[in-house]
Amino acid sequence: MLRPYRIVCVIAARPNLMKMAPLLRAFAPPETQVETILVHTGQHYDSDMDAQFFSALELAQPAYRLEVGSASHAVQTAEVMRRFEPVLEQTVPSAVLVVGDVNSTLACALTAAKREIPVLHVEAGLRSFDRSMPEEINRVLTDQLSELLFTSEASGTSNLLREGVAAHRVHFVGNVMIDTLLRQLPGAPSAEQVLLQAHLAGFVADGAPYALLTLHRPANVDDPQRLRALMTAMVKLSEEMPVLFPLHPRTRNMLKHYGLAELMDAPRLACLPPQSYQNMLGLMKSACVVLTDSGGVQEETTALRVPCLTLRDNTERPVTVSEGSNAIAGRDPAVILALCRDILRYGGKVGRIPQYWDGHAAGRVASITTHWLQNRRERRS
Repeated sequence: MLRPYRIVCVIAARPNLMKMAPLLRAFAPPETQVETILVHTGQHYDSDMDAQFFSALELAQPAYRLEVGSASHAVQTAEVMRRFEPVLEQTVPSAVLVVGDVNSTLACALTAAKREIPVLHVEAGLRSFDRSMPEEINRVLTDQLSELLFTSEASGTSNLLREGVAAHRVHFVGNVMIDTLLRQLPGAPSAEQVLLQAHLAGFVADGAPYALLTLHRPANVDDPQRLRALMTAMVKLSEEMPVLFPLHPRTRNMLKHYGLAELMDAPRLACLPPQSYQNMLGLMKSACVVLTDSGGVQEETTALRVPCLTLRDNTERPVTVSEGSNAIAGRDPAVILALCRDILRYGGKVGRIPQYWDGHAAGRVASITTHWLQNRRERRS
């Protein structure tokens, strides 16, 4: 009897968990003949939040934890490679599956490719065309190393073909993160329940509009002038509607480091601790507007049909703008405030749900991968 196909699946940060959970479920049925081995590099790690996310997403604990931790891009990438190679030696997988665009994505793809192990990249082809973003470098290089590339939107397929990736390696399957969103949404609490947990009952009047803010990218929070301008704009916005701000640890540290902590004390700006995935869905689904620099939040608000303003000059997820509820607001405080006021007064765009954002993207990945593995084994035998 032939042994099952073995796929090493890599996660490194919380957004990876949302993408990987439906993939692991899709490969689980015996008929796929696939054994998955989950590896957590520990690139981003918070013991409390990590446990919450594994439980909420119904994920088994990883077989391997590399515990890489934070470092410069070069050191972190190198350390992931150094610790990941022994895993490949021990497991001898048929393929390595990576998601997203963090340093671990590239590091594990490069390690696998050097050992002639096929790489499968989920969420391939996304491009901001901004090489100052470390994630853009990771995206481009991972795609060039990958054997199978699964795209979440049509632009991803077009980008890959333009970059010379062979068409038979590219598969438009939809967005696996939306698989998780649709599965988790029925259990998401109301905004009132989230605020009650945070000891902020009544902060938002029943049914009143509020803004939700997420901010974590180095381009926004590591620049003191830019961070001050964005936060000052949010304080001004809070005078017109409450602003809920789940604070990323990096952002909190930078606000304190640059002497901007007083901006967190505005009476109608609520700084919350990092939230569970379901709590974030609860806050997003009822928001008047979501302001963010996160790619994942752009996708989630599009799926929820909630107006979103991206606090960047570009996006690697253009379908959220062309079809979804997202608009590129940039970083000019006057423009951001004007757009928020328009949404508050007239309602923002809600768009439509993009193709294949239907909760079945992971199933398509599993089906294509299983067929490919079978064909590959037949060719090699």
